[in-house]
Amino acid sequence: MTAKQGKYSLSDIFVCARCGYCCQGETTVSLDQDDQRRMVEELGLDRETVKEKYWRVTGAVVQMKIVDGHCIFYDEQTGCTVHKGRPWRCGEWPLHPSILTDRNNYETIRESCPGINRELSYGEFCEILQYLIDEAGRVKC
Repeated sequence: MTAKQGKYSLSDIFVCARCGYCCQGETTVSLDQDDQRRMVEELGLDRETVKEKYWRVTGAVVQMKIVDGHCIFYDEQTGCTVHKGRPWRCGEWPLHPSILTDRNNYETIRESCPGINRELSYGEFCEILQYLIDEAGRVKC
């Protein structure tokens, strides 16, 4: 199958294992205005309450807080508790566009994410990812 046939889907390169590995660590993604709005709507709380309870604000940078080494919204049993309102960067992960230009990024992400299709070569993976990005503008997992 070639990309020109229009038959590629996200599941050809990635199927989320809901392992939560991407939610772990001492850093988190920045939230743009749309992310903030979606999160507030999903939580059903006013912006100030969400900001105080869930966000770390440093100057103009808004990020989700970290609790016990993981994103404040990560729950071991259920995964992301704000999944529908998650930041676009979380929805994009692990299919970060840097994979297309840096094989080392691909290898690092592939090693840490069990949802990446390991049967594909780097070239095949990039061909499908580029096709999906071209079709949708950005990939949402």
